Amino acid sequence: MQPENPAPYSTPVPPVAAWPPVAVPGKSGQGESEPAAPAEAPLPDPEPTAGSMLLDELRGQIAKFVILPSPEALDAVTLWVAATHLQPAWQHAPRLAVVGPAKRCGKSRLLDVLTETVHEPMLTINTTPAAVFRSITEEPPTLLVDEADTIFGTPKQAEKNEEMRGLLNAGHQRNRYVIRVVGNDHTPHRFATFAMAALAGIGDLPDTIMDRAVVVRMRRRADGERVKPFRSRRDIPALHDLRDRVAAWARPLLDEAADLEPEMPVEDRAADTWEPLVIIADLAAGSWPRRAREACARMVAAEVEAEEDRSGGARILADIRRVFVAQREPDSLTTDELLHQLRLDAESPWAEWGRNGLNAKDLAAMLREFGIRPGNVRLADGTQRKGYMRNKFLDAWRRYCPTVHSVNAEPAAPATG
Repeated sequence: MQPENPAPYSTPVPPVAAWPPVAVPGKSGQGESEPAAPAEAPLPDPEPTAGSMLLDELRGQIAKFVILPSPEALDAVTLWVAATHLQPAWQHAPRLAVVGPAKRCGKSRLLDVLTETVHEPMLTINTTPAAVFRSITEEPPTLLVDEADTIFGTPKQAEKNEEMRGLLNAGHQRNRYVIRVVGNDHTPHRFATFAMAALAGIGDLPDTIMDRAVVVRMRRRADGERVKPFRSRRDIPALHDLRDRVAAWARPLLDEAADLEPEMPVEDRAADTWEPLVIIADLAAGSWPRRAREACARMVAAEVEAEEDRSGGARILADIRRVFVAQREPDSLTTDELLHQLRLDAESPWAEWGRNGLNAKDLAAMLREFGIRPGNVRLADGTQRKGYMRNKFLDAWRRYCPTVHSVNAEPAAPATG
């Protein structure tokens, strides 16, 4: 018989990291003359515990009403819901971005289920930012925003709702406050912003929110995929009972959760965002510590790839990286040649950028954000023209599009006659 609350997977002072190193494409980690070591069989998951079985039940209830895009996404949503019941323990309040390319992808239905299972749900439909941050206390509610595309979808809408976006950005980290004057004498008052939030909408949310979110990309159900219709009178009592049992399991673990520093498969802001979910998994034990880290690694990697495919930003760096590889890593490319190669890619936006395709001015403006500027480059015939040196891109390629091609290879040697 397993104890109900076994020793957690995480420890306040973590031992040497057990998470495997990131594989480098094309490298086995072994010397070429050395035979590869046989892969070790994965260790079996520990026996289920009271906490892990509770998360299994919550996962099953969510899956009953909504089809998530992957098992990892279902695990992530389950852990996010449980994490709302321990918000005072967290340093960061992860957002849950539930986005889809069109209507009828299950976004609103998922929000219906979240409303009945998270800690103190606060629907923000037609709610002013002032009302929201006046509702956030040391025991914050869980903010739920449906149809977020109507708030941030166009530049005009985003400008009108800039205060709400600022609140959602600031509320990702503890101890970020807003100052407002209150009362007839206009006394300055400090309001807290820290609260977990789920936002559902068509298309991507603003980058500043997506960067602070566990992103779930919904899709329409295919033929043969079936879910149970959600009926408030019939289904809410069972969901509330489950919510209360999750809260009763989690609350005694609040101090322990606040002290844990889990091993994470990602770094920086992604680690900050996913840490509460991984801690919940470690507290539950069973198979959840492994599944949480798998979901984290795969979903974060998917968002990195998606960022590299977006117009502008990391997309231009990724496509320039591909051009240099296709040209056998020359020391430099003229601006005209680089633009020509970028426009040749039928799947890229550069041929239709602006009126006549991407031009030198727009290219320079985008690259300037990364500290990359054009200069004089020498051609094979000894003449000089404006262009870009390969070595000016190396740092940006490593930072913003590391999955496209390795930048450790030396440039191709010039051909000799």
